[in-house]
Amino acid sequence: MPDDQSAIPARDAKRLFAGLSSAPAIVLAVSGGPDSVALMWLAARWRRALARGPRLVAVTVDHGLRPEAAREARDVKRLAHSLDLPHQTLRWSGPKPGTGLPAAAREARYRLLAQAARKHGATHILTAHTRDDQAETLLMRLLRGSGIAGLSAMARETARDGVWLTRPLLEISKAELIATLKKARIGFADDPTNRDPAFTRPRLRALMPMLAEEGGDARNLARLAARIARANTALEVLVDGAEHNLALKSEDNPRNGFEAALFAAMPEEIRLRLLKRAIDRTGHEGPAELGKVETLLAAVDEALGKREPKLKQTLAGAVISVGGGRIRIGPAPPRRARSR
Repeated sequence: MPDDQSAIPARDAKRLFAGLSSAPAIVLAVSGGPDSVALMWLAARWRRALARGPRLVAVTVDHGLRPEAAREARDVKRLAHSLDLPHQTLRWSGPKPGTGLPAAAREARYRLLAQAARKHGATHILTAHTRDDQAETLLMRLLRGSGIAGLSAMARETARDGVWLTRPLLEISKAELIATLKKARIGFADDPTNRDPAFTRPRLRALMPMLAEEGGDARNLARLAARIARANTALEVLVDGAEHNLALKSEDNPRNGFEAALFAAMPEEIRLRLLKRAIDRTGHEGPAELGKVETLLAAVDEALGKREPKLKQTLAGAVISVGGGRIRIGPAPPRRARSR
């Protein structure tokens, strides 16, 4: 790849989108900032070089949070049309939360993008997350005490709402994308919220130059995330094997229970993941928080250490019980609505 200040040559642009040429259609998430505009320009150039390839559709989500957003969406539409790409602007309507706004806006954006993908028959949504974004994500999750899965940061491709969410620029720096646009003489928008210290990500972004002086630049942080992701994948393989082993040796289905002695003999990280998997499959309140599963596992281990193990707790819509040499996980009764 080129250095961090160079424009991206055509041969590397082709590599970025490798594996996508057989998709029937692809949605490009384009906000108007330099990263997403570069994604659209690179994807359009890649598509033109193919004899046959996917139909590209540029989609802009206007969250209704900044007055400039409507104008930026119109600018994206003009650029998309100059590249022979159809464009659609989607708006996040309704009341906005007073707290947790970035997370709510992100969920709304992905929901709207998935709706657009289904409308256009697209199998993939491409976003313009860069190596810089990957480094910031790692730092955010590190500071929040995430486990190994969380510290893996963003994967290149994940399934979401029936489509593939793909991040082809994760190994590319923002500086390379800006250099690419400058060489092509393509303008882009500047979102001031990217520098607003009221939000976590801009505060971490402001720290990056100091971290880089100590060796913690975006390249090294992204490399660390990739290595953690590699370790996480290996652990998941081990957990798959542990589930299979429990299924062979236990009268319980490991999806909703384990033989206590077999479970207790496994390493702590494997036990933790087995327990979380079973709760997530059985419960009805969404994925269990890692910290709460850790607390539950400690209680299970304590119960198993007693002469007559006994425990019953609920977590994330699942009930976990220990007794009779078994650990069982089943659906908990629905919570009763509180009366006023």
